[in-house]
Amino acid sequence: MRLKVSPRTVRAVAWPAVRMLASSWRIDVVHEERWRTLYDAKRPHVFLLWHEALLPLLWQHRHQGVAIVVSEAREGQYLSDLALALGYAAVRGSSTRGGARALLGAVRQLQAGRAVAFTPDGPRGPRREMKPGVVAAAQRGGGVIVPIHAQADRAWRLHSWDRFMIPKPLARVRITYGRPFEVADGEQGLVAGLARATEGLHEVSKADP
Repeated sequence: MRLKVSPRTVRAVAWPAVRMLASSWRIDVVHEERWRTLYDAKRPHVFLLWHEALLPLLWQHRHQGVAIVVSEAREGQYLSDLALALGYAAVRGSSTRGGARALLGAVRQLQAGRAVAFTPDGPRGPRREMKPGVVAAAQRGGGVIVPIHAQADRAWRLHSWDRFMIPKPLARVRITYGRPFEVADGEQGLVAGLARATEGLHEVSKADP
């Protein structure tokens, strides 16, 4: 999603529009207890989500102190500005730029007992293709991985690599939480965790092609 608008213009125009739009959504939540148990116990956890579902999930978990990994590219600045406005902390970097710094930042957030959100197919795809950084961060930081997905009965889809979803006004948005799991130590734990992460995201998003 390449935009040629200055961050200042986005802050002044786009984000107020996003707030107004998101306030109109009717949100249904499935298996919220899978995440709520971790939140209430203040256990560090990792939200694992496809890039296309980012907007409604940012709105759903606003002002909960979650840190989100965002790209160092210009598009990442737009996302960082929105996330900060919604009460998130930004960890800059991605699989293509600043990857090591992003991983270290995410691990530190988890070790401090916080939650971190990752889009493992971001920032530029391929769409719904898992990258291993999120699993490595969860393993090193001791975080529980929670697959999560959002879909809407009415939405715009951008002509971007991820088919980014923007639910329309008054859309009914369904948010589904997958089964949480921990990543075991060592190389075998990392391989098994990657398989579980892929399976978990597929499970929560399979009805949304």
